[in-house]
Amino acid sequence: MSNQTSVTVERLIDASAKDIFEILSNPKRHVELDGSGFVRGDENGERISKVGDVFTMNMDGPHMGGEYKTDNHVSGFVNDKLLAWKTAPAGTEPPGWEWLWELEPQGPDATLVRQTYDWSNVTDKELLKQISFPLVSEKELEDSLGRLAAATTGA
Repeated sequence: MSNQTSVTVERLIDASAKDIFEILSNPKRHVELDGSGFVRGDENGERISKVGDVFTMNMDGPHMGGEYKTDNHVSGFVNDKLLAWKTAPAGTEPPGWEWLWELEPQGPDATLVRQTYDWSNVTDKELLKQISFPLVSEKELEDSLGRLAAATTGA
């Protein structure tokens, strides 16, 4: 068993941090960015604007027996630089995993985008038996960055 508790991928994207953040902070766009294939759509329709926001996503995956919903509690928000949320089954408190997007401008039209999937704070032993972390692979995270890069061409 691996002691790994997070996966981080990064990619240089030919777009401004502002344009990339505009896409990431809109949950309606997350289905087109998802490299895992679990995200089916946004439930709320509200743009993420601050720490404490909660957005609900419609999901589908065999690890949860099919269709389900998640509440995503925004845990980090710095305009055009950082967006993070902790995911939980709808109606519950986050059990300890977090998604983190960091944007580092590399000039006016280039941004280093770093995505981290971190499950280091999951302590529920039953949950750890049920879900085999990482649920989303490094390749799927890289695919999400590729999808984000493609989305910026139409931003």
